[in-house]
Amino acid sequence: MTPPHSVGPGNSETLPPHAPLPLYYKTEAEHQAFLLRIFDSTAADYDRIESVLAFGTGPSYRRDALRQAGLAAGAQVLDVGIGTGLVAREALKLIGSTGQLVGVDPSPGMMGQVKLPGVELIRGVAENLPRPDASCDFVSMGYAMRHISDVAAAFSEFHRVLRPGGRVAVLEITKPEGRVATALLKGYMRAVVPLIARVVGRQRNTSELWRYYWDTIEACIAPERVMQALTAAGFRDVQRHASLGVFSCYTAVKPEQPVEVR
Repeated sequence: MTPPHSVGPGNSETLPPHAPLPLYYKTEAEHQAFLLRIFDSTAADYDRIESVLAFGTGPSYRRDALRQAGLAAGAQVLDVGIGTGLVAREALKLIGSTGQLVGVDPSPGMMGQVKLPGVELIRGVAENLPRPDASCDFVSMGYAMRHISDVAAAFSEFHRVLRPGGRVAVLEITKPEGRVATALLKGYMRAVVPLIARVVGRQRNTSELWRYYWDTIEACIAPERVMQALTAAGFRDVQRHASLGVFSCYTAVKPEQPVEVR
């Protein structure tokens, strides 16, 4: 993995999305190796498991979230952490034939599952996007923030590649408020989901991915910190749209004119 750029306002300190998880890795190098292994090796199962878990509602939620964030026909979209293309597929329906979408992801295995005509795929990381300054109208990231190394650097990169007036939408799963709701979701994600993965999945370690999924949700920084990081990166009109107390969509706009970040 390449180191992040030192660009963009407010990018003086790193902001990991969560503390290290010793059950899976101990150092940042081990973290990157683990992510590459787990996503490459389980990519063929990802869409199948996700469809079962979301009860078929995933596409409509993603499409509605992108629409509410301002994605419209003709937009030039950069989908960061494109994975198997679940968010990108819905974005293409909104931007139509006059739009264009580029997907970036560190996992060749995940990108190998993308079957979307006309989409350009580039291997890269959120903290060091392989795209020119001011080259897109809309940046999306679907459920990948928990898997990057530095939220502050990633948001600064989002700001860099967006044109003035461009918009960002970060979809994420958030630990619910309250101990009972958290315990219920934890039990579902740590016990039920891995069991489903073992039954439905075809890859040996697919259940491990979904256990890791919950552990990153439980350890992830609070929504307020995510919004602060977007503001520190230079974005304005930062908002969080929550659904069912679990699904978060963070939206923000790059100002038309440069602003001073204090």
